[in-house]
Amino acid sequence: MSFIADRLNRILPSQTIAVTQKARALKAQGRDIISLSAGEPDFDTPDFIKRAAIRAIEAGKTKYTDVAGTLELRKAVAARLNADFDLDYKAEEICVSTGGKQVIYNVMVSTLNAGDEVIIPAPAWVSYPDIVTLADGTPVIVQTDPENGFRLTAEQLRAAITPRTKWLCLNSPCNPTGAAYDTEALRALTDVLLDYPDIWILTDDMYAKLLYDGAVAKTVVQVEPRLRSRTVTMNGVSKAYAMTGWRIGFSAAPVELTRQLIKLQGQSTSNPCSIAQAAAQEAVSGPQDFISEMLAVYQERRNLVIGMLNDAPGLSCALPEGAFYAFPSIAGTLGKTSKGGRLIDGDEAFVTALLEETGVAAVHGTAFLTPGYFRISYATRTELLKEACTRIQDFCRGLS
Repeated sequence: MSFIADRLNRILPSQTIAVTQKARALKAQGRDIISLSAGEPDFDTPDFIKRAAIRAIEAGKTKYTDVAGTLELRKAVAARLNADFDLDYKAEEICVSTGGKQVIYNVMVSTLNAGDEVIIPAPAWVSYPDIVTLADGTPVIVQTDPENGFRLTAEQLRAAITPRTKWLCLNSPCNPTGAAYDTEALRALTDVLLDYPDIWILTDDMYAKLLYDGAVAKTVVQVEPRLRSRTVTMNGVSKAYAMTGWRIGFSAAPVELTRQLIKLQGQSTSNPCSIAQAAAQEAVSGPQDFISEMLAVYQERRNLVIGMLNDAPGLSCALPEGAFYAFPSIAGTLGKTSKGGRLIDGDEAFVTALLEETGVAAVHGTAFLTPGYFRISYATRTELLKEACTRIQDFCRGLS
């Protein structure tokens, strides 16, 4: 009899974290490493948010809070979601968790029974299918088409639905592609979902504030209010507010489900860090103008990176609409051999050779359920991005 639970043997460690850790280990050995693997803003948390945390410490706000977060924070989260998306959430519909990943875990563990299916459009964030599997559910991966901007179509959604379908997991803008769903694209999906009253929607809007070229984010309940009673709207402070380490995510959902999420959280982690909650409250209710300033920098970096990647022999990359990732195809490099002698027979071989021979760390597309691509984050200093992309170009030119 195995000591380790069978459920853990059904999942893998996060591959984005694994690549980041490998890059750090090589850097500690003295290697010249540029890591573009982590999805983490290089901007520091704004000072006014830090000061709110310091004030909370000085005021002795170091005790347990309500499991779902302080009432003040839940009111502020509801107000922010309502202002951003023209919604009408109330504090009792909000559950604050230790990052967005816990939100997804709480939702899936609270609702899935063995064999229940969750539709996940691919490319997709690495943790979705493993969290579903941990909760005894069955991930149903639907491969989207790059010619359609890596967006799930109504036809694909309808074809994937079975009597066991319980959830659709939708991420916009998407990690890793940067693809975003506008009103028309969302409407096509919500029209299908109206035909299936037992299917719920988890909409991961973590990158919603990071949209380029003047686009404005839309979310499911905003586009189709009739789905409000079976939608979980998820967001957090990690990306748009440069607060990854503070570990605050939140869900907005019908009260009946929110109570179950709180019950589960109460018997697992209980409340998120009280100091991080104070910082998050300041983030969502304070000035928002700094986000547009960060976004302008990200857009400049996006344009630089996509241009340089498309100048690399064998690579091609569409222009992301949001988030801070590029997801180039390596189709033109397959079957070739690197200067270091590695055969490029897939995306994992490509990123391994790239790291070992040039010191640039990226994540292979298979980790995001889509072989033949790799992901880089351009949430890092512009001069490092230029150097990294130059190394990628040189690497590709050296393939034979």
